[in-house]
Amino acid sequence: MFSFFVSFVSCALLTLLVIKYAKRNGTALDTDYGGVQKFHTHLVARIGGLPIYLAVLITSAISAWREPSLAAWLAPLLGCACIAMAGGIVEDYTGRVSPARRLLLTMLAALLAYYLLGAKLVRLDLPWGVLPLQLNWAVLPLTVLAVAGIANAVNIIDGFNGLASMVSICMLLSLAYVALQVGDMFVLVTALIVAGAAAGFLIWNYPVGLIFLGDGGAYFIGFMLGELALLLVMRNPGVSTWYAALLLLYPAFETIFSAYRRMFVRGKSPALPDGIHLHSLIFRRIVQWTVGPREARALMKRNARTSPYLWLFSLMAVIPATVFWKNTGVLIFFSLLFIISYLWLYARIVRFKSPRWLFLHKKKRN
Repeated sequence: MFSFFVSFVSCALLTLLVIKYAKRNGTALDTDYGGVQKFHTHLVARIGGLPIYLAVLITSAISAWREPSLAAWLAPLLGCACIAMAGGIVEDYTGRVSPARRLLLTMLAALLAYYLLGAKLVRLDLPWGVLPLQLNWAVLPLTVLAVAGIANAVNIIDGFNGLASMVSICMLLSLAYVALQVGDMFVLVTALIVAGAAAGFLIWNYPVGLIFLGDGGAYFIGFMLGELALLLVMRNPGVSTWYAALLLLYPAFETIFSAYRRMFVRGKSPALPDGIHLHSLIFRRIVQWTVGPREARALMKRNARTSPYLWLFSLMAVIPATVFWKNTGVLIFFSLLFIISYLWLYARIVRFKSPRWLFLHKKKRN
């Protein structure tokens, strides 16, 4: 836990400095209050990825000094992650980098990791055996798309204070636990470092939203999640590939379902943002009624009260993935159960038939 603690403290201090710097100089502040995915009413720095990456760099250097064998893995991984984060950071500062360009940079980072770290999808576990993936023309695009897809998925669920960061922390701690079980020191230490940095950022992001993760932070954490999950599974045959699939299922399925909804239901481009993600629906159709009309006028309070719903929902995937990390059949079952639960919940909320147990308090009357 030394790596987690150092990363946590480093990121907490660096994030505070970034908040003060951004407000004093007026740089990288989110001033768009009217967007379909905007749920804040005050100027907020949106470069949370910067202190997170710097804290990870600092802690990685200390960890490599304590255990030199880690340096050969940490250096290329963080170099690739920097490329994945670059488009997002520039977008956070300028607002002029298209989603397509950010995705291409993330794919380039995954491509470099494929060659530098050997991070490639070479097998698929099935209940009755193992399906080897040996054709490079298939393995390469599958690997790149999978890692870039997870990075983009974390960016998509980054809609409310603490949502993406807390979900990512839970996933990273799961990766650290499984890595400990199989003796993978590199994945263990790296997952704890990134989790610690995300936790240090979280104390300033949740509940009041003094700083946002931003595209840079979301792409960085998402890329690290994708790469660490891939490396853990491929380096350790005892870990089922369905562990990684179930662990990352919430952001991944949110992205897939959003693309389907936009393209085939609404007839629009999958790259266009909308306000009907699961987290957006919970915010608009559950939380604002749960807290009552007076508190509902305080947008930031509703913002903060939305995330815990999704934290708990994501644990429906993270917990069974962590418990049954080597049991392919059980992991597949829980993956299907999660998808069915997601579709059921989404359909109920869309049709204004939200389950009563989601409303923690009755609506107040004037």
